[in-house]
Amino acid sequence: MNEAISDLAGLGLSLPSPAYLVGAIVFGLIGLGAFRIGRAKGRKPTLWLGVALMLYPYLVSSTWLLYLVGLALCAGLWADRA
Repeated sequence: MNEAISDLAGLGLSLPSPAYLVGAIVFGLIGLGAFRIGRAKGRKPTLWLGVALMLYPYLVSSTWLLYLVGLALCAGLWADRA
């Protein structure tokens, strides 16, 4: 196992931290819920904020930025509530 990890590190790849994984899962689940609610109620902003919450972890590599963007998108959901 350690050999595989060191081989990946030699290629410039690294595993995400547990904090990153937890944040990606939590924000992804919030995004899934927002997407389903937005689709069911016909609310486009909620739907698209949900899509953004599900997809942005693939674009962000640092943990602090993951939480910053996730909290900003969640604030957008809170502001969009009806």
